[in-house]
Amino acid sequence: MEEKESLLRVENLRQYFNRGSFRALDGVSFEIKKGEVFSIVGESGCGKTTTGRAIIKLYNITGGQIFFNGKLISVGKLDFEENIKQAKSDLAAKKISKSECAKIISEQKKIYREKLGETKKIKRDELTKMQMIFQDPVTSLDPRMTVREIIAEGLRIRGVRDKKEIEQKVSDVLKRVGLVPEYADRYPHEFSGGQRQRIGIARAIIMEPELIIADEPVSALDVSIKAQVTNLLNDLRHDMGLTVLFISHDLSVVKYFSDRIAVMYFGKIVELASSQELFANPLHPYTKSLLSAIPLPDPDYERSRKRIVYNPSPEDRELPLVEVRSGHWARVRV
Repeated sequence: MEEKESLLRVENLRQYFNRGSFRALDGVSFEIKKGEVFSIVGESGCGKTTTGRAIIKLYNITGGQIFFNGKLISVGKLDFEENIKQAKSDLAAKKISKSECAKIISEQKKIYREKLGETKKIKRDELTKMQMIFQDPVTSLDPRMTVREIIAEGLRIRGVRDKKEIEQKVSDVLKRVGLVPEYADRYPHEFSGGQRQRIGIARAIIMEPELIIADEPVSALDVSIKAQVTNLLNDLRHDMGLTVLFISHDLSVVKYFSDRIAVMYFGKIVELASSQELFANPLHPYTKSLLSAIPLPDPDYERSRKRIVYNPSPEDRELPLVEVRSGHWARVRV
């Protein structure tokens, strides 16, 4: 079987806030293949949304590197600052000479400048091949803009000026997400939550992206609407050949939709495996805790269901992510 080409590669991603006092992401690494649905799951505040926002460049990343279609699109400064700090520390401890220290500092600054230069060469059209569907379908749509203006905004930013072309594309994309073209002249407040999310999806796919970052797109919706929107995303994935980064706190939602799942806890990936493997053989105690929390419509099972509580020790958080078996990675003692 031919291995799929990598579309997105994240290496040692770190995102710190408040001058480094809050570590939202701390060494996150993963790769997404073309045509794959890769899901990130975890509790609120674990860093899922921050990962998506960092990838799409809504944040300047603190450390690490992000590659899209083989090109470096983001680089953090922290890695190079740490190398310089280590060189100065080694000089103070007389492990290296002044000239060696100066050489290391000069090299690190040069490498960072070169990598930063690479990211600035990336054209806007290449970055628009990544689009994001936001969690809240109410606040993510401008209430003063019509549906047509919301969906067509990306095209206009890209430089499309032909009104007939814009009109046709907006009409086509509305049909594609299950809405009628007549809705184009309405405002967001005139729609239900599910319809608003479809508008958000239409805004993303009109740019003909390769990667969709779906940030908990169904968490604010009713159960029946959740299924409809999830099925829509699955259909669009196959019809348009999309790659999807699906962010959710609900393992039951991603189970049948994902090819691979990464479980995140406190800014780190604690387990990564195929969907089938993760549910069949969870290794990390936090993953087991999440799985034990999934309710089932079976009263007998629910009466006897045992909830697993995860209380990590400081040592657990420092364990490296290792490949326990082929394609199954976890932060566990081997």
